[in-house]
Amino acid sequence: MIPVKGFSGQKVAVLGLGRSGLATARALRAGRATPVCWDDNPAARETAETEGFDCVDLRHQSEFDDVATLVVSPGIPHLYPEPNPIIAAALETGVPVDNDIGLFFRSFADQDWSKFETPPRVIAVTGSNGKSTTAALIHHVLTEAGRQSQLAGNIGRGVLDIDPGGDGSVVVLELSSYQTELARALTPDIAVFTNLSPDHLDRHAGMGGYFAAKRRLFAEGGPDRAIVGVDEIEGSFLAGQLAEGRSDDRVIRVSVERKLTGPGWQVFARKGFLSEYRKGRQTASIDLRGIKGLPGAHNHQNACSAYAACRALGLAPKAIEAALHSYPGLPHRSQIIAETNGVTYVNDSKATNIDSAAKALRAFKKIRWICGGLEKEGGLAALNEASDQVIKAYVIGREAANFAMQLDVDTTVCTTMERAVEQAIEDAQPNETVLLAPAAASFDQYDNFEQRGDDFVSEVKRRLSSGNGCK
Repeated sequence: MIPVKGFSGQKVAVLGLGRSGLATARALRAGRATPVCWDDNPAARETAETEGFDCVDLRHQSEFDDVATLVVSPGIPHLYPEPNPIIAAALETGVPVDNDIGLFFRSFADQDWSKFETPPRVIAVTGSNGKSTTAALIHHVLTEAGRQSQLAGNIGRGVLDIDPGGDGSVVVLELSSYQTELARALTPDIAVFTNLSPDHLDRHAGMGGYFAAKRRLFAEGGPDRAIVGVDEIEGSFLAGQLAEGRSDDRVIRVSVERKLTGPGWQVFARKGFLSEYRKGRQTASIDLRGIKGLPGAHNHQNACSAYAACRALGLAPKAIEAALHSYPGLPHRSQIIAETNGVTYVNDSKATNIDSAAKALRAFKKIRWICGGLEKEGGLAALNEASDQVIKAYVIGREAANFAMQLDVDTTVCTTMERAVEQAIEDAQPNETVLLAPAAASFDQYDNFEQRGDDFVSEVKRRLSSGNGCK
């Protein structure tokens, strides 16, 4: 646990009592603050009360009279489309609003670090797609190289629930736009920007607000090194803002669309080969094509970003290459779950937006595509540009018929995962891939994308083990 500093003897309100909220309350108490908690869910309040936390109704503005700060869980809107009433009340009374990420960055450093040969480092990863894989891959490489590493934030443990930093240790954080937008302190040693595509636009009032939320990690954090994907104009702009000149190697540019040249520090992947260039010369190359845990150009981008972060920490290219080959992949992210009778089954339930689904479609050939769910803004036109390898789509979700009408491929409206898997298995031929890449949110049928992916995995394994299909 990381005890929260700066609030000893003060009352701090905690709004939202999920994983991060409870961890925040515990860390505040460990730092000798007095947390007062609230969640609209009575069961969540009961759980907090069993741990000895006081729950007070923060909907009453008078409760903020002696509160030093309000700490908010990431899922609770604080600005757009409109602020939660409790957050609005805190702002009205002049109470600062923060989140667990901000508390972590103000509390992680410790006076014992003066005794360490190498102080702990923090790597923070943000972006639209690939940040979970990139963060997990960095953590994996560090662990394989013998470095003490902890994975936290939007993946792994809550940031305040991790262990204190040790000599030479590294904390790898995955940070969403919800987290970077609100944190009052953002001071990573290395910051990574993977890419940007439309997502969460209602929460940020459009692409400008969404990019601004991501940009805060770099503009306000002032990392020693910034690793920036430059295949979108926003990333190219961000890299240009951060660099003092062409040869400024504090900014490492990353691409999977073109060779990067110039006197600076670049890492890019072309035709399955990762290349590192410094001062205009190639310093390393890795063949990514045979790494089963990192299929497709989008995963090659993740590999480039992770490679750059580990190189910035001083790891040797050969050590990074060896660890890439042993990376098992993350559940629900291009996860190969079965290979039977020449057919490969892939779970990419995390492909919840158009861009991530399009990248998944480009990663495989001869695809039986299971897609659909709660459609996001912008329509599905961009998916059709990436669907040349799709043999047939099997559409799920409550609005499956409407979803299917927007696709320029042969489709079957299945509605349920059970029916979609049944049909895909019956139709699949050797050398084909049955791919779940929904291109939509899961909330019309599932609590989250993990539950949707688990359902896919369960249905595939059940039908393959029994030999059943639609006869």
